[in-house]
Amino acid sequence: MGQTVVEKIIAHNIGADTVKPGDIVTVSPDRVMLDDIMMPFIADKFHEMGFSRVWDPDKVVLIYDHLVPASQQDDTRHYRVGDEFAEKYGLVHVHRSDGICHQLMTEAGYVKPGNVVFGTDSHTTTYGCVGAFSTGIGYTEMAAILGTGTLWIKVPETIRIVINGVLPENVMSKDVILRIIGDLGADGATYRALEFTGSGVEHMTVASRMAMANMAIEAGAKCAAFSPDEKTAEYCEISLDGFQAGLKGDEDAGYIRTITYQAEEFRPVMACPSQVDKIREVSELEGMEIDQVFIGSCTNGRLEDLQAAAKVLEGKKVAPFVKLIVTPASRKVYEEALACGALKTLVEAGAILTHPGCGLCCGRTGGILCDGERVVATNNRNFLGRMGTAKTEIYLASPITAAACAAAGKIVCCGNE
Repeated sequence: MGQTVVEKIIAHNIGADTVKPGDIVTVSPDRVMLDDIMMPFIADKFHEMGFSRVWDPDKVVLIYDHLVPASQQDDTRHYRVGDEFAEKYGLVHVHRSDGICHQLMTEAGYVKPGNVVFGTDSHTTTYGCVGAFSTGIGYTEMAAILGTGTLWIKVPETIRIVINGVLPENVMSKDVILRIIGDLGADGATYRALEFTGSGVEHMTVASRMAMANMAIEAGAKCAAFSPDEKTAEYCEISLDGFQAGLKGDEDAGYIRTITYQAEEFRPVMACPSQVDKIREVSELEGMEIDQVFIGSCTNGRLEDLQAAAKVLEGKKVAPFVKLIVTPASRKVYEEALACGALKTLVEAGAILTHPGCGLCCGRTGGILCDGERVVATNNRNFLGRMGTAKTEIYLASPITAAACAAAGKIVCCGNE
């Protein structure tokens, strides 16, 4: 029997010919990512376990992104603990204000095709966009890795998602993954891998694939997987070796389910409050007034997202009494969007531009909402209280749809604002 992409990665990591779903194996991570929120808890567990050294400081990346800049008094404790830990144990890869962890891990070259990567954030599934096995873990597991350089995992079953064709002009990969989550349900891929393939996937940029891999966790997925190709190699600034080039799912692999979509049939959609799998077409929601729009996050804060929003808003103004908050995913994205004029267009339209980071996605650093307010946002979760009070309504959408809504002051399809 053939193997899935994830099975090939895990087998290669442990030096085995094959693995099968359900196997319990011990892997050696190629990289691990620590975020600022979890840093105090990681440090406490690390010391509680009695470790006196980090197994390989060069494989550890510490990123301050959720709490930058501080918006609560206790936030500075996370900086202090993180800096002390980095200095004591020789961590050299530390990012204090460069952007969101999941953007930086691939953008800065820390993750390569075929790698095994763990991070203390659930959206670590993002790195599947370049053909890595990556998943989120807790601070106890991370402390154990830091001390031992290993972690046990169960090889996941794989659901194959085939997308053929070309997406309509006003549809982005965000609409695709939201539709898939709606079809699978919030628990439909629990502890399973989602493997994306087909001509529609081949047409996508790495940034578009990142949005889909990022949100795989919203269907409960353990990880996401895209086969590395020429676009991946260019993005990662590498030449694919034989192993990396062979990271394709075999036709006779043991997929537990295959779901096939035709790209032309996708439509702009939204996830409605307060469930990510509560999906409706935007056309069904048109006319609902909004108070705020957020364009950013590790899902949709990349250059192509900001450019798409700027194209919609060029020559237009944000509707009166609507706040449009734009947060680039990284400092590099910020600079590129500035150089190409996308930020100028957004600011001229009336956008509030913030520093790179997680920002409003996790209810931090400005923009939180109150009872009865409604926001259209490009991030990955619309849970109760995520962006303000429990009575705030959060609608998740693509950057194209979000920008159109900002101009109209209500929920609309692009072209109808």
